[in-house]
Amino acid sequence: MKNLVASLLSGYLLLIAQLSSADNAVFAGGCFWCMESDFEKLEGVSEVISGFTGGTAKNPTYNGDHTGHYEAVEIYYDPAVISYHQLLVNFWVNIDPFDDYGQFCDKGPSYKSAIFVANDKERELAEKSRQEVINNFPDQEVVTPVLDLAKFYPIKGDEEGHQDYYKKNPVRYKTYRYLCGRDQRLKQIWGS
Repeated sequence: MKNLVASLLSGYLLLIAQLSSADNAVFAGGCFWCMESDFEKLEGVSEVISGFTGGTAKNPTYNGDHTGHYEAVEIYYDPAVISYHQLLVNFWVNIDPFDDYGQFCDKGPSYKSAIFVANDKERELAEKSRQEVINNFPDQEVVTPVLDLAKFYPIKGDEEGHQDYYKKNPVRYKTYRYLCGRDQRLKQIWGS
């Protein structure tokens, strides 16, 4: 039992050390399960946490009140390995920036896309990347906003099953993603 406790404590301390030496970014791109999987595969990303941000409801929950909040992910990354700009590129090619009603089969305010910025440098890079998308699609309206970072509420308690859902339930996740048409639409917009 002592070895198990020591092992768990050691793993926890390692995670805390990794997160404290990492930068973080917050993006909303519809279903946070999909955003998690799309960012966790990137080298230099150490953790992706599903949650809510952007609204005024205190302690939002998935099955309760999350009025005004976006489903979002908080990404911890090593800027020596992957830059904020590279995260932005990955964000754009994993969303539909023209859908003002949500993302893919998930519709409603909590499924809209957004970039949440913590400082002027992030805002400058986010706005520049948004302008590049606008320039590449002059006949379509890019509705994804760049917003000030708000308090991020990780999914917790009984709803923690949403964290790493794509790993815990791979068949259900892949079926959901396919039936939602996410990858088909992304290929339509961005190509291969």
